[in-house]
Amino acid sequence: MMRRFDLASYMQKNPWAWSAAAVVLIWLILSATTGRYSLSTLSGIVLSASFLTLVGIGQMFVVATGRGNIDLSIPSVMTLNAYIALIVIQGQDANLLLGLGVALLLAVTIGAINALLVVGLRIPSIIATLATGYVLATATLLANRMIPGFMVSPTLNYIAGARLAGLPVMTLVTLGVVVVSTFVLRFTAYGRMLSAVGQSRDAARLTGIRCGAVVTSAFLLSSLLASATGLLLGAYINGAFLEMGQSYLLQSIAAVVLGGTPIFGGAATAFGTFFASILLILLVSTMQVIGLPPGTQDMVQGVVVILVLALAGRKAGLGRARTIPALKTEAKAT
Repeated sequence: MMRRFDLASYMQKNPWAWSAAAVVLIWLILSATTGRYSLSTLSGIVLSASFLTLVGIGQMFVVATGRGNIDLSIPSVMTLNAYIALIVIQGQDANLLLGLGVALLLAVTIGAINALLVVGLRIPSIIATLATGYVLATATLLANRMIPGFMVSPTLNYIAGARLAGLPVMTLVTLGVVVVSTFVLRFTAYGRMLSAVGQSRDAARLTGIRCGAVVTSAFLLSSLLASATGLLLGAYINGAFLEMGQSYLLQSIAAVVLGGTPIFGGAATAFGTFFASILLILLVSTMQVIGLPPGTQDMVQGVVVILVLALAGRKAGLGRARTIPALKTEAKAT
């Protein structure tokens, strides 16, 4: 006997579906009312959303560790690595491996410092990563004086802006990261440990999980993905500027939470982050079509972020109130 499809239950178990449904709905409405949206336009929006998705995936791993962990150093990591690519690679593929090595070393160092401040010194992540971001902003100012020109690597430029069979290569790369992240979260021991740490660190410790190592890995992943995004974004725009990563600060958080990852951790959805990124870029595109001034666009985005975080925080608080007693009871039983 066939089971009856329960849409409400499916949407509850797959929170990414809400963002996907919102993208389709808004796209249909805009296409019907303006006539200015086509598949090529959608392809451009998805391409722009691919950069946001990459940093959003990194932010997602940090948020999933719970206790309100957020990485605010992402914009500075992106910008500094875009400058590093211009300085070290100098537009030549012959220097690409050296540039990637420097970027990797920088990303690991920043991620390790963030983890040391949060895990080792127990400084709240918002304060720790914000302070790291300020230090990196100073380093970026120094790098800006050293920049020899705006030549970018042909290989990075191909990945960031080329198309393969009509699809942006950058989007294909991003989808690969999303698929791998989904597999890790749902089918590996690391994914289960990440969820356990985000739900209750006390219960996670009782099961033998090294919570500090899990949180450290999340900050490392965030820095690595922000670094990669900075390299590719610099190649896409053929250069770098001091504020190029700033718009990704709140948007990366909004994409994570809007995509279905609880703001207080304990779960994560990579596909949700991808569809939420498309939704946010679509929102910006819509405001540009309407003709809203940049200041008003920032205000609307800020209101959306506040509403999303407030709603997510309320839901997370209610869910935590119901689940924490159960986790404590289970921990005592074991």
